[in-house]
Amino acid sequence: MPVGVALPVTNEEGFFEIRLESIGGLGANVAGKILAEAGVLYSGLNGSNFASYGSEKKGTPVKSFIRFAAAEKQIRNATPVERPHVLGIFHEALVFSDKSVLSGLYSHSVVVINSRKDPETMREMLGLKVRKLGTVPALDIATETGSRTNMAMLGAITKACEFLSPEGVVEAIRDALGTRYPQMLQGNLEAFWRGYHGVKWHEVPVSGDEAEQPYVRPEPLFGYETATIGGTLVRPGTTWNKDMSASRQGQLPEFLRDKCIDCAQCDLVCPDYCFVWEMGQDKKGRPAMVLKGIDYQYCKGCLKCVEACPVDALVAIPEADGWAQEHRVQQRFSILATAG
Repeated sequence: MPVGVALPVTNEEGFFEIRLESIGGLGANVAGKILAEAGVLYSGLNGSNFASYGSEKKGTPVKSFIRFAAAEKQIRNATPVERPHVLGIFHEALVFSDKSVLSGLYSHSVVVINSRKDPETMREMLGLKVRKLGTVPALDIATETGSRTNMAMLGAITKACEFLSPEGVVEAIRDALGTRYPQMLQGNLEAFWRGYHGVKWHEVPVSGDEAEQPYVRPEPLFGYETATIGGTLVRPGTTWNKDMSASRQGQLPEFLRDKCIDCAQCDLVCPDYCFVWEMGQDKKGRPAMVLKGIDYQYCKGCLKCVEACPVDALVAIPEADGWAQEHRVQQRFSILATAG
């Protein structure tokens, strides 16, 4: 057992805490386990890890929590991490769709975001005043190395946790993947090192009062405090206010109107009612429903429509910043008119 390293900072309970914000399918849960094992087995710390997730499917919110303490200190706290010293965000869209993602930060907290943007731009967009912010194009690295987003993010987060030995994290990756998926080990290790060396940092001097971010618990739009009088559900069974863009994992369908034959095969397989239709005319001038485009607010990037299209009117493309909003054709549900 290695001699325990000294933690750079701890909270009032003596813990160094890490929170990973992600969606199902990006591997945050596995990354949290590997990070905790690396701290315990290869850095001589005491540590714990657990995750919070909903329906255990791709696209749903996932949070992973890691606590480290000195080797002689017991960890009896199994509550979610509200005040992280290091915050890892596995999908850039999460910071815009959920205000709780960036909450609970200290002035000295380190934030790592999976993004193609440089950290200065990201800091300006988010208005973050934490001391240190890093960005890493984890999705691009994963695509190029044949691995997953979590390995590149794991490398960047290891860089943020200077007390952790990167060689120890590599050994933890070998322990976790070497036996079960030996054919994938080399690509994952390459992604880890590219994330470790490729993360870009932006540091600014901040005061404690200026940068403190109070913790905000995630709340439903219609909760017990915000429901209508009597708890009446005036719009039952709807998801009109849901933004599914955070569920996409780097690709989305592009609609090519000139190839479309309005066969509706895409609409039959779409699980989220993304396709927008309106009354028009077919090629022979007869009244018919015509496909106008895709409402990307509801598109989670499953690409089932691309597989179903018989004429290649839908193709999968990498998602560039702002592309979905620019090409979105908005649904005109009657419910939206009454929702304000």
